[in-house]
Amino acid sequence: MVSSEVKASPLGPEPAHPTPWTRWATAAAFLVTGLVLASYFVRVPSLKIKYGFTDGELGLFFVLPVVTGLFAMQATGNLVARFGSAPVIRVTMVGLPLSLAGIGFADNRWQFALALLLFGIFDGLIDVSMNAHAVTVERALRRPIMNSCHAGWSIGAMAGAALGALAIKADLSPTRHFLLICGFLLLLGLFTGRHLLPAAADRSEGYATETKPKVRWYEGWTPRVVLLGVTGTVVLVAEGAVGNWGGVFLHDELGATLATASLGYLAFSVFQAAGRLVGDRIQERVGAGRLIRWGGVVAVVGLSIVVLSPVPSVAVAGFAVLGVGMSVLVPLIMSAVGHSGAESGDANAAAALAKVQTLTYSGMLLGPVLVGWSASGIGLTLTLAVLLAVLALTLVTGLRRI
Repeated sequence: MVSSEVKASPLGPEPAHPTPWTRWATAAAFLVTGLVLASYFVRVPSLKIKYGFTDGELGLFFVLPVVTGLFAMQATGNLVARFGSAPVIRVTMVGLPLSLAGIGFADNRWQFALALLLFGIFDGLIDVSMNAHAVTVERALRRPIMNSCHAGWSIGAMAGAALGALAIKADLSPTRHFLLICGFLLLLGLFTGRHLLPAAADRSEGYATETKPKVRWYEGWTPRVVLLGVTGTVVLVAEGAVGNWGGVFLHDELGATLATASLGYLAFSVFQAAGRLVGDRIQERVGAGRLIRWGGVVAVVGLSIVVLSPVPSVAVAGFAVLGVGMSVLVPLIMSAVGHSGAESGDANAAAALAKVQTLTYSGMLLGPVLVGWSASGIGLTLTLAVLLAVLALTLVTGLRRI
């Protein structure tokens, strides 16, 4: 029997006793993911040159990890329900860096395609499981940590972008660059994985029980889940466009060098990380609703600066402003969805997150494909202007539900 005092906690009863390392081990999963993705993003212009891709062809290859990632996400909710989020994270913290190394070792387009398919599987699995584990830790600590966990993602992305810029400047091939990143992250993942909460922590929160049936992919699509999912999708379309096309925009549209082109995503990542590091404290003062609306306004301003920029330096500053605005949007959406799922008798946190992340993941990975196709027809600058209009309209209508 749980006491009434514990029930009154907005983050629920304590499912386990976290150690001092638990919170940082959870954030480490986010850091690994951000560092891997940023390492890949900053080398996209180099990979485009290596394989001789046009914008349209590159967009077609971007769709490959979307397919495998979406299938992996559908399985993650039930994997977490059966085994717990921590075991899934431990496997994927090893598999994701290895798949990055696989991209580096690809010698032709077919091998590159196979590496991207594997990359999507591990990315889909870790995205859902690490957010579900963060919800578990929030409920154990009974205070918000999602912004700071996503700050780990941003710090990883910042480090990945910086190391990528250094690798380009040092004329390292993508193969050697990715292999060095993989070696470091394997050590980090093996160390921090031991400090995650046990699988029983998920089950004690009702995420999984022996009598609860599997959550089917088509169940639980409430209007709120759909609206938050669509909002998160548009946000991550914009974020994916920064990662996949920001460097191409600076290089092809504004005439920046390859090294300078990598600074756009670096600036975005640095300021996104800064916003997330203080996001939890600001949320406690002004509330989630007000914070997320402020973030939306700043994000629209930042992307406007990028689109209207006449020179690379101004565009890089615009990417920085965009990073500040984007910093709190996804963490607050994920936290709201995860806690709603954990408190539901019909679903679980991982299953609810899988539904929303099915949409948001599609936005992050399929969005750049659509950007590539559009850029082939109307140009990259005009494509980003259209994305700006869609982002502004979606944020006005969607963020009211937080």
